[in-house]
Amino acid sequence: MAVCETCGNDYEMAFQITAAGATHTFDSFECAMHAMAPRCEHCGVMIMGHGHQVEGRFYCCAHCASAAQGASTVDHV
Repeated sequence: MAVCETCGNDYEMAFQITAAGATHTFDSFECAMHAMAPRCEHCGVMIMGHGHQVEGRFYCCAHCASAAQGASTVDHV
């Protein structure tokens, strides 16, 4: 069995994700998201979808990107 690095649960069906050369062990997708999902640089919400990237910064939506950077982005084109 393997221990989830987010919650510490020792679980027989744990899985590993390798990203940026580092391997992480989790017991659920929820724990993986909490550990690995980027956060909006304006409001801090966890970005689990596409989000917006402006000049290397990540935002959850066009509103946050515009509020933070004055960027002209839209959610739907």
